[in-house]
Amino acid sequence: MTSPRTLLTALRRDALRDALLATVDLLRRRRAADVPERDIDDYVALDWLEWHGGTLRLTTVGDNVCKQLFARLT
Repeated sequence: MTSPRTLLTALRRDALRDALLATVDLLRRRRAADVPERDIDDYVALDWLEWHGGTLRLTTVGDNVCKQLFARLT
């Protein structure tokens, strides 16, 4: 069986990676409604975000991706 993670194209994963820091900023400002629903579904499928008590939060994997993105910026 194919996992949801492998169904996402490399181009889509790159686009999500590029938008991840902005998405995390929206979540920290409690603006999750501004994140497109499709993006949320894909972030969850990639295990970068997870639902926790009705809110979205970064997973360990998502946190590591953010750290990699910050390292590229500096």
